[in-house]
Amino acid sequence: MSIERIESTERMSRIVKHNNTVYLCGQTAGEAQWDIAEQTQRCLDKIDALLEKAGSHRNQLLSVTIYIRDMKDFAAMNAVWDAWVADSEKPARACVEARMARPEILVEFSVTAAY
Repeated sequence: MSIERIESTERMSRIVKHNNTVYLCGQTAGEAQWDIAEQTQRCLDKIDALLEKAGSHRNQLLSVTIYIRDMKDFAAMNAVWDAWVADSEKPARACVEARMARPEILVEFSVTAAY
């Protein structure tokens, strides 16, 4: 069984590849001056870059779980998400309200994709 870990630290790997599946670590973009739309776009840009590094693409997304600090931001986050997936195959998706590791983080994405 082959498992490839990319950009590993003592705590985690940013990318794990196993059995034609890519797992990305949680993607955040928490700067206090960024609103939910800016944080969402920056997270999605990071996801694109990591998928490319892993030999995958957003058309190969299998599942995305979105953690959002406050559901009042759900519509604004979805506007950015909908534009990002507009011309792509749609993954299975869940979105839940969650307490974040730092107060400036408004959204976090957990991604699984094929490659």
